[in-house]
Amino acid sequence: MLSDEEAEDEGIGVSSRLLGFILLGITLVFVGVAVLVFASLVLGGQGSVGGVILIGPIPIVFGAGPDAGWLIAISVILTVVSVSLFLVLNRRNRKFRE
Repeated sequence: MLSDEEAEDEGIGVSSRLLGFILLGITLVFVGVAVLVFASLVLGGQGSVGGVILIGPIPIVFGAGPDAGWLIAISVILTVVSVSLFLVLNRRNRKFRE
């Protein structure tokens, strides 16, 4: 069994790692938006957008532009893969705890 000091040290390591991943994700989102804005201004071409928003089990699919169909299809596929992966890992975690 770990002492209180050792348990705190392990918790701090995991928390700082999680914080690092969160900050990395936020940074990547801002860099991605900046690249899209820059490319839009420089190239001046048409843009397309598509996505899926999950509110509980109900998906809301949206898209606009000439390539929206492909973007929506990719979004739906990624959503199905993400939800499936979540369910499989959740089931495996429950079996592991028992």
